[in-house]
Amino acid sequence: MRDDQDDDVIRASELGEYAYCARAWWLRRVRGLRPRNRAALDAGTTRHRAHGHTVRSATWQRQVALWLLLAAGLLGCIGLALVALKG
Repeated sequence: MRDDQDDDVIRASELGEYAYCARAWWLRRVRGLRPRNRAALDAGTTRHRAHGHTVRSATWQRQVALWLLLAAGLLGCIGLALVALKG
C-alpha cells in the first residue's frame, strides 16, 4: 500500500519493470490497471522462489565441498610430513 506522498518515488524494481516493458509499467503506474493473468504470475513467482532455493542450496553445498577438500588436503600434507619424519 502506498501513501500519497510516496507516489512520486520510483523504486529500483519499477526501473527494472520499465526496462522490461515500458507499456506495462505505464498501464500499472499511470493508469492504475492490474494484470488479468494473476494465476500465471503467481505460478511464475512460485517457480522463481523454488529456483532461488535450489541456487542457495547448491551454493551452500559447493562451499561445504570446498571446505572439505581443503581439510582433506591439509590432512594429507600432515600425513605426508609424519611419514617423512618417521622414514
